[in-house]
Amino acid sequence: MKVTPILASLAIAGFVTVWDAPLKVINPSLVQASAAEEPSPAQKISLITKNKGQIGGGDQLRRFFYGDLDPIGIQVGGAGHVVNLYNKANDVTFSYCSHYDVVVAVKKGKIAKFEPNEVK
Repeated sequence: MKVTPILASLAIAGFVTVWDAPLKVINPSLVQASAAEEPSPAQKISLITKNKGQIGGGDQLRRFFYGDLDPIGIQVGGAGHVVNLYNKANDVTFSYCSHYDVVVAVKKGKIAKFEPNEVK
């Protein structure tokens, strides 16, 4: 009977199970620090507003509000068309250009259509 595959499986399972145990023993504050660094919704909106018009802003929007954005309108702007995405929890509308992956406008409230000069 071959015992080696069974022992290898048990060793791998044990390794995966206790992976973060050494980290917790050495410095427990490292485990807690990652959870404490999560910005508040107001800080997230402020960061997106600050980075408005910069490439990659759409990635930031998706990371911060994954699954919480409802499309409420499409309009001409950006590099053709932009999508207006509403966040119900914070009552904020983001205008997003997928061609350049940028947020072009941010406004409080449910805005189906921004002013043309705001989304160019």
